[in-house]
Amino acid sequence: MGYANDELVAYSRIVKPGVSYEEVSIGRVVSSTRHRGLAYGRQLMAESIAQIEKLYGPMPIRIGAQQYLQKFYESFGFAREGEAYMEDGIPHIIMVRAAVY
Repeated sequence: MGYANDELVAYSRIVKPGVSYEEVSIGRVVSSTRHRGLAYGRQLMAESIAQIEKLYGPMPIRIGAQQYLQKFYESFGFAREGEAYMEDGIPHIIMVRAAVY
């Protein structure tokens, strides 16, 4: 969770391997619309990846991402896998970040 002045502005959850995917995953990534453009989402993803490495060591990370955020996730080393699919009426894609040693 990310806070600014005691207000929750960004959130993600780490899902252990074998629950959503074979790999560890980051899910429910959200940032406050009032705080967008202030790099909280970028800080949140960097911290989420760091926590995964701390908890599990170097391993691949698989996510189901909203398609319009593909370039954002690519900036963290994620690569698209497969075709787009619809979830809750929103185009999504699977992305995987290879283990970094």
